[in-house]
Amino acid sequence: MSQVVSPVREPLVIGGKTYADVTEDVCRQVEGKPTKLWLICFTLALITLGYGSYCLFYTWWTGIGVWGLNKTVGWAWDITNFVWWVGIGHAGTLISAILLLFRQKWRTSINRAAEAMTIFAVLCAASFILAHMGRPWLAHWALPLPNTYGSLWVNFNSPLVWDVFAISTYLTVSLVFWYIGLIPDLATIRDRARNKVSKFVYGAMSFGWDGSAKTWARYESVSLILAGLSTPLVLSVHTIVSFDFATSVIPGWHTTIFPPYFVAGAIFSGFAMVLTLMLITREVFNLKEYITIGHMESMNKIIMLTGSIVGVAYITELFIAWYSGVQYEQYAFLNRATGPYWWAYWSMMTCNVISPQLFWIRKIRRSVAATFILSIIVNIGMWFERFVIIVTSLHRDYLPSSWAMFYPTMYDIGDYIFSFGLFFTLFLLFAKFLPVVNMAEVKAILKSSSAKVAEKRGAAVQTDFQARPAFNKDVE
Repeated sequence: MSQVVSPVREPLVIGGKTYADVTEDVCRQVEGKPTKLWLICFTLALITLGYGSYCLFYTWWTGIGVWGLNKTVGWAWDITNFVWWVGIGHAGTLISAILLLFRQKWRTSINRAAEAMTIFAVLCAASFILAHMGRPWLAHWALPLPNTYGSLWVNFNSPLVWDVFAISTYLTVSLVFWYIGLIPDLATIRDRARNKVSKFVYGAMSFGWDGSAKTWARYESVSLILAGLSTPLVLSVHTIVSFDFATSVIPGWHTTIFPPYFVAGAIFSGFAMVLTLMLITREVFNLKEYITIGHMESMNKIIMLTGSIVGVAYITELFIAWYSGVQYEQYAFLNRATGPYWWAYWSMMTCNVISPQLFWIRKIRRSVAATFILSIIVNIGMWFERFVIIVTSLHRDYLPSSWAMFYPTMYDIGDYIFSFGLFFTLFLLFAKFLPVVNMAEVKAILKSSSAKVAEKRGAAVQTDFQARPAFNKDVE
């Protein structure tokens, strides 16, 4: 007799965890002493931050002439790194807001770290804007503030001013969304605190959370409202960043495909960075029961989709350049593929178009080692994409006599290193002193998504099958 049984969905929490287990496992790294591995990583992050801070201070003190910029290539690593970090920050909002609105339960274990990553990535991006100003103490001039200089206002027609509004709005909403989600878990740590300092600090941060039904109802309402506000930001922020280039008349930049192309690329690189961080976190803090292979596979599918969209965008760019009949546009793309920066172009194509297609293979999609390596390769490729768009479009303009090459100096590289030091220092502090997994939301899905429930469902299906002899006979 053949038997037909519907497949049971893979559990989101494995290991037969109870509510108490969730609390203990997540609070362990907050309440305990720093592990040796955490201290090593934090020390390396501080050393990186220290060297990067020296380079950044020297840049501010001396001027941006210490970079490898010239009259032809006026934008290079600074804007490349800015766009790259803004793109990385996109996955946090998508996981937090859009997947919440679509009621995707697999987001619960990874949304906290993804939201934190968003905030830290936007801060790293902002550091390049300040550095590029040359006079960071006058950064407030980019805001439309009342002043005593007569009718001195920002140029609202400039996409660079749009960037200021987009990034500041994105940072504000993401920060509020992240902190609101933290409040129930901070209250849990407050109630478990054993010394007065911890109790006071976490008590102040939890805003008097009492866990009543009314409080939970308000929490759910605010989360949905913030998710609704955040969802348009996923599309708008990188769209506005793309306008930095698309509103110009430079061949290679002046194209209407940039907004959707940049958004897809941002989600692509953002999910890759989330995977990189979460795979490290699940090992360091032993959270394999909460950040499972199923979570990794779901994110790999999104990377595969967005990577394919990015690949189509690359092909569309080439087709439109040929179809336009504009020789300058055609040369811009020919120069990218065969000019002096050909290695950057083909690195971009290999990392962003070819490598994500490996995720069609289920064995690779569910392999921790392969996913970790590919997630890093994807972000290397996305950095090269921004470098190719910016530098190769500038270094050879309409006038051959002004053609020039860009070569980064140690201060270009040092300022980039600063952003990594800042990012990982902040993320490690977050992972040590705040719950890296959302306890409240994981507990909310525990009854419906745990391994025990999956076993019960499988047993129920088996029992139901055996209890229907007429159906069984038809199957035979």
